[in-house]
Amino acid sequence: MYGFFNRILIIDLNNRTFNVETLPQEVYQTYLGGKGIASYLLYKMNPAGVDPLSPENHIIFATGPVSQSIVWGSSRYGVFTKSPQTGFYSESYSGGKTPEAVDAAGYDAIVIHGACDRPTVLGIGPEEVLFHDAGDIWGMETYAAEDAVLERFAGRDCKESSKHTDPADCKDHSTDSMSVSMYKQDVAGYKKKGAVVIGPAAENLVAFGVIENDYWRSAGRTGVGTVLGSKKIKGLVFYGDRKRTLFSGNEVRALSKKITVQSKDNPGVKAYKSMGTPMMVKILNNAKAFPTRYWSAGTCDHFEDIGADALHTKCAVTPHACAKCLMACGRLSTVKSGRHAGLKIEGPEYETIYAFGGLCMIQSIEEICYLNDLCDRLGMDTITAGNLCAFTMEAVERGKVECDITWGDADATARLLRQIAMREGIGDLLAKGIKPVAFAWGLEDIAVHTKGMEPAGYDPRVLKGMGLAYATSDRGACHLRATFYKPELSGMIPPEQIQNKADLFLDFEDRLTLFDTLILCRFYRDLYTWDGLGEMVHAVTGLDGDRSSLKRIADEVSNVVRAFNLQEGLKPEDDRLPKGLYRELKRSGHNQLKEEELEQMLKDYYRLRGWDEQGQPAKPVVFF
Repeated sequence: MYGFFNRILIIDLNNRTFNVETLPQEVYQTYLGGKGIASYLLYKMNPAGVDPLSPENHIIFATGPVSQSIVWGSSRYGVFTKSPQTGFYSESYSGGKTPEAVDAAGYDAIVIHGACDRPTVLGIGPEEVLFHDAGDIWGMETYAAEDAVLERFAGRDCKESSKHTDPADCKDHSTDSMSVSMYKQDVAGYKKKGAVVIGPAAENLVAFGVIENDYWRSAGRTGVGTVLGSKKIKGLVFYGDRKRTLFSGNEVRALSKKITVQSKDNPGVKAYKSMGTPMMVKILNNAKAFPTRYWSAGTCDHFEDIGADALHTKCAVTPHACAKCLMACGRLSTVKSGRHAGLKIEGPEYETIYAFGGLCMIQSIEEICYLNDLCDRLGMDTITAGNLCAFTMEAVERGKVECDITWGDADATARLLRQIAMREGIGDLLAKGIKPVAFAWGLEDIAVHTKGMEPAGYDPRVLKGMGLAYATSDRGACHLRATFYKPELSGMIPPEQIQNKADLFLDFEDRLTLFDTLILCRFYRDLYTWDGLGEMVHAVTGLDGDRSSLKRIADEVSNVVRAFNLQEGLKPEDDRLPKGLYRELKRSGHNQLKEEELEQMLKDYYRLRGWDEQGQPAKPVVFF
């Protein structure tokens, strides 16, 4: 079928073997690529009730049918597995330049199961999988690890490496298959090369370990890096020259040109390019929905010291884009002065600022940059890490635990982050995630999460549709599956409205599910409408792009993911918000979300999805 390689790579780590399989065309027609095909494979192949950290848990890398094309926002890959953080469905996405190398290897999905008996880097090309010893890379922080993997196994000269690399690493090392010099010669002929790695946190099985690429890009949520750590995979290097055959290159070019023209005067594009996601600090604080002091308030007095203006004043900032992006929302930031002078990161993004600047009350953008960098090096999710640090501060204040940390203390926060990554002291408990911590400290009534994952920085007590988003998201309290903060903040629908809110929410969620089957960047949501997605799907695959056909695909993807979660023990109460999000929100002035309001939205949502009152889909998943 057009738009696909029609090849699935299956890697068996136990036996150090691989094979390439094909799928029936009905699978692609039903689920498309990306999230669709990966979710289908995960549900079909994963044993029911499997321990997320056992060899039998599968982890799947996937790109979409628009990957490597000239479609704007298409340089992304997805990772799918069973989450060690929640015990439910796991999906996480990353951008940068590496996704094009993942795709160039020439597979619609890469399915990995089993476990290595020693630290390993996988080399994945169009016709091969190589198992490289990674014993001396194991333990490295992510920047150094990415350098080492690229230098040794992708033919990048040491002189081209970044400042993060130890010169001692710049030498040939033997591998299981051939010498590095031979391998470099073979890989050098490929134009597209890239690597993904994990850090010490995932190696130590911290429940929210991430996968990093291009230094600062992360498949960041649900612990996908930890699953690699459990399999003793330090990293994967991808290389190749394969490209997908599109149904109509002319139609794809026409669509790309149209989006280029539309984007020039688009206010959202201009805002992201000029200020990036840190602009959301002011917007959410003004809406009184900026989570502060561990979810006790919706505003903070120091918001001007941690927002976009502060970042652009205190740091030298350059807009930074993924491949195939006209938006350049990333902030390549270098701290100008103070004790962190010279520190360079891409970020911090809004979610990191909210987690450390809002929840933990860190009042300096430079210190947030430092904590962001530390999380990236150690390889753990900043949203969960910031939530857990703030939860610890709250527990100390309530006399529930002893720890040398208090609100706003950046150094203590950094110490705690290192303890978590290394599983030392109190960090060993925190590394297990919010549910075990809240139980151990007797603070389950104030712990904020759904399905074991903490929300992003949009308070659902004010933005009530985000309450529905957090409650129903398959991977836990996720803001990205529908990005419903956008219509609530922009005036498309009043935040306090309950009636018919599920209708608009479902429209957003279904359209963005299509984004994930293709795999597209969320920030193009205003540019790729239903009609635009229809044009894209037809131009790339030749399939019908009418709205009813797209809606049918979104339904099938939603149902197979739901079936996976039900198989893993999902109960109706897992689609609810925690008590911590019904306690009074200080300094709000809003009529806050009530349980009966969420119940009404949830009832409407289930009905619109075609599920029964317990959230069960009407028909079983069909395996082709």
